[in-house]
Amino acid sequence: MKQLWIRVWCGIALAVILGGTAAQAAVELNMYYPVAVGGPITKVIDDMIAEFEKANPGIKVKAVYAGNYDDTRVKALAAIKANQPVQLSVLFSIDLFELMDQDAIVPFDEVATSAEDKQWLSSFYPSLMQNSKAKGKIWGVPFQRSTIVMYYNKDAFKEAGLDPKKPPATWQEMAEMAQKLTRKDASGNVTRWGVQIPSTGYPYWMFQALCIQNGLELMNQDGNETYFDKPEVVEALQYWRDLAAKHKVMPEGTVDWGTLRQKFLEGATAIMWHTTGNLTAVREGAKFDFGVSMLPASKRRGSPTGGGNFYIFKKATAEERQASLKFIKFMTSPELSARWSMATGYVATSPAAYQTATLEKYVADFPAAAVARDQFQYSVAELAVHENARVKKFLDDAIQSVLTGAKQPKDALGGAQQQAERVLKPYR
Repeated sequence: MKQLWIRVWCGIALAVILGGTAAQAAVELNMYYPVAVGGPITKVIDDMIAEFEKANPGIKVKAVYAGNYDDTRVKALAAIKANQPVQLSVLFSIDLFELMDQDAIVPFDEVATSAEDKQWLSSFYPSLMQNSKAKGKIWGVPFQRSTIVMYYNKDAFKEAGLDPKKPPATWQEMAEMAQKLTRKDASGNVTRWGVQIPSTGYPYWMFQALCIQNGLELMNQDGNETYFDKPEVVEALQYWRDLAAKHKVMPEGTVDWGTLRQKFLEGATAIMWHTTGNLTAVREGAKFDFGVSMLPASKRRGSPTGGGNFYIFKKATAEERQASLKFIKFMTSPELSARWSMATGYVATSPAAYQTATLEKYVADFPAAAVARDQFQYSVAELAVHENARVKKFLDDAIQSVLTGAKQPKDALGGAQQQAERVLKPYR
């Protein structure tokens, strides 16, 4: 009898120990995240993760901050190939085809299967979902998303005799206003440029906006054709070049993406094109009255959407996939999306977020926060094709060769199209 009781108590003790261990074991998620973008990213993300973990003690999320979008993609894929634990990531929305080609991600349709999940997947702005869908499935969920907007110095407009309530609405108006906004010192040196469009970092993105405005999209939906050498595209690049070479309202050569915001804040340019993700930083840093507007039109208005989507990696276990889904749903919930937008300037990704009391009040007090969202009606998918990094590089090099005066638009873009054709032909 004594031995029986000993065995019983040992069994109970073991059950308690094992039960306690199981209760303490949490699903651990590693998330690669890009930080070389606008806004106070890391603290905001860290705070949101802490809030999620408090509400979900069985899930731990570690953010691995990894530079810009390209850096993050390379590091995340390298980690997967090395069998290191990485379950989800925020990567470029335009990385979709490459991630699919490498069989690295799982469609959300296979993870988000309940009626509630499906309703959530249908809650995002349709324009943001254009870079999330392929082959009839949803592969990415919008999070850190944007459009290009035009920031302008209202004080400079007043000084130049321009109406600060009427930013340029067309290409012609932008060139004409920029001439009045450009200022030189007694020695003839430019102290303030009329306009600057960044041509490093993401030149293809800025250029895509110009092409859309001139009536042409740069690629097809299947990601296996580009149209870099079309007349509308050549005209768009000629206009960009003319801003410096002909109108003398923008610096010769390239304009740096990373330093342009500071130049705008210092008054070195009266107008800049940049991501709405810089909105909060501009608001906090500007010592002058500034405005934000949609991009000007040639044949139409237009901006590509931009930014990052959440992806779930295929190597994640079933349990990790469900934990990742729970975390992503939390991060994209209307209230969190609203807070994210206010903290960074990126767009909230669903209409429901703009209906929250917090974001409604914020937009009412700061109408500039709605410009990128309102531009959705003119937006198209960002440039995304198979082997996107290579194809983007062909276009980026062509753009920069023209802006530096090394090549003419037709020749540069014709060469980029030939290179893209060679790479994309196997995918047709």
